[in-house]
Amino acid sequence: MMTTNENSSTDTTEAPAGGSRFTELTQMVAAMASDFEKFYKDGNKAAGTRVRLAMQELKNFAQTIRVEVQTMKNGPEAAGKDGDSD
Repeated sequence: MMTTNENSSTDTTEAPAGGSRFTELTQMVAAMASDFEKFYKDGNKAAGTRVRLAMQELKNFAQTIRVEVQTMKNGPEAAGKDGDSD
């Protein structure tokens, strides 16, 4: 059985190394495998609910990574480009 709430706490205030983010991502996807199988092969509706929850958590995690990547890509020089010219 998949336990999605154990690994769903992602701290968005700290940007860890890219390798650990990739590891988190692969762990999240791997944790969904059994519920995907239970839902799609066996028609288990409770597993479908867990799949939907896990997919929502994956979506939120993906958004966190997108923001981190954008911030790292733009770097500190992007801070003054918002039209704030004092």
